[in-house]
Amino acid sequence: MPHPRSFGISVLLLSCLFATAKDKKKALLPADVLRARSVLVLVDPNSGMDVRNPNANRTAQEDVEKALMNWGRFSLAMDAENADLIVTVRKGSGKIAQPTIGGVPNNNRPVILEPTDSGGRIGVRQGNPGGVGDPSDPQSPSPQPQVEVGQSQDTFVVYRGSTKDDPYWAPLEAPPVWRYTAKDALESPGVPAVEVFRKLIADSEKQLAGTP
Repeated sequence: MPHPRSFGISVLLLSCLFATAKDKKKALLPADVLRARSVLVLVDPNSGMDVRNPNANRTAQEDVEKALMNWGRFSLAMDAENADLIVTVRKGSGKIAQPTIGGVPNNNRPVILEPTDSGGRIGVRQGNPGGVGDPSDPQSPSPQPQVEVGQSQDTFVVYRGSTKDDPYWAPLEAPPVWRYTAKDALESPGVPAVEVFRKLIADSEKQLAGTP
């Protein structure tokens, strides 16, 4: 039978451990991410085209762009070279496995609409945004049927943008800064992923400023 004093010390140590875990601050976003002011939104280059809903990823991309512009913190970049951050989106199907078409260029929109309260801005881009490590470029294999496994929920992933110091660096090959995965995370009009990212940035700035 344990000695009463030993038992009391054990309880005290456990209490200290729980208190430490409870008081530990949430991880902050890096300072360079908080300074970012431009963002490029891409469909995840590794995602295929849903055979039942071919426009699902493209619609999610446009909804995220609108939500970011309504936020007002970021401007939309048209290529990786001018983007402080790169966000990739992938619409989930709600199923563990789904048939898709692979080898489809996901990010070759010739026209980009940047919606604003004053009416919007239209930009023209030729081909894919360069320098992001996009495997769905013209050198990729021809479109072909495939089965995607394990992508049942929406995903919103944030990467650092390209850097002029290293023109050969592919941002999407680097570890992401932040990832959010949830059911209907990219659903319009609320686009919960953007709201969660917005709150995370606000909380991070408050912590850096030392405010409660």
